[in-house]
Amino acid sequence: MNILLCVKAVGFILLAVIGIPGNVYILFKFTIIKVTEKKLLPTNTILMVLAFMNLLIVFSRIFLQFLNAIGVENFMDDSKCKFFVYTFRVSRAMSICTTSLLSCYQCIIIAPQTRLWAYLKQKVMQNVFLITTAVLLINLIIYHSTILYAIVRRNSTTSPYTLHLVYCDMDYLTYEIYITKGSIFASRDFLFVGLMTAASIYIVYVLLCHEKSIKGKRSTDRAPGKSVEYKASRAVIMLVLLYVLLFGFDNSMWIYTLTLSKVTPDMNDARIVLACSYSALSPIVIIATNPRLQQLLTFLKRRMFFFCYRSSEEKDIQVNYIDK
Repeated sequence: MNILLCVKAVGFILLAVIGIPGNVYILFKFTIIKVTEKKLLPTNTILMVLAFMNLLIVFSRIFLQFLNAIGVENFMDDSKCKFFVYTFRVSRAMSICTTSLLSCYQCIIIAPQTRLWAYLKQKVMQNVFLITTAVLLINLIIYHSTILYAIVRRNSTTSPYTLHLVYCDMDYLTYEIYITKGSIFASRDFLFVGLMTAASIYIVYVLLCHEKSIKGKRSTDRAPGKSVEYKASRAVIMLVLLYVLLFGFDNSMWIYTLTLSKVTPDMNDARIVLACSYSALSPIVIIATNPRLQQLLTFLKRRMFFFCYRSSEEKDIQVNYIDK
């Protein structure tokens, strides 16, 4: 195995090592909260969906890229290709849609208490699960054509309108189908990235207005610390910023490839890393900014501190005993 393949293998396995435990922890922790407390905040429900979709991305794309990097070949057939490509496309679409839904929901939550915003807040809070289910069904329908065009990679010649994926090809056969499908998927991505960006800008605007409104108050009149809405809004903004940055780098590289006569496999691998990084890195942001998810981490930190303190005391006792 050459150096470049080793770097690819290490990069993809790092994404898997970071992404799998983080997303599993989010799902496990919120499931425990749902079972014990019999309820779950709408925001946390959306985060559970996002974590599950991130896991699917890790297993349907990152893990396959790792196997390819270490030299595993010829273990796929047409049916497996259709399954893995379809799973990746739907889960990636749900990842961007769920992040957009999360930002729009938080935007509605912190909006001023007008009649319209109050109505939207009530409806969205009551129907988060239905909205998420509807978005999932739409994406399942949109990507049904993946089942038709996904085939295992062979030595035989394919049409010029073929996307070469790991182990598989997406052969769209004609220019019209290639352009139509690409336009639909690209429009969907830019629409939801635009929605989450606009929602985040409005959240920042509301928070800045709130900060200005309390500056003139006496310090004794100010609420201690930051509000729950403020912390949740900050978490959403960080998630959106992470997604927009990765999405921007990915699409900038894609636009650059349009100027090339031939796209190298290394360029495709770099784009795949950018496209899949959100599924591995977003759990870090979610756990770091969600108080309910930090409880176990706080407990582990305390146990680690107690263990280190006990070990230090035992060493001091042993030293004193020896000195005597």
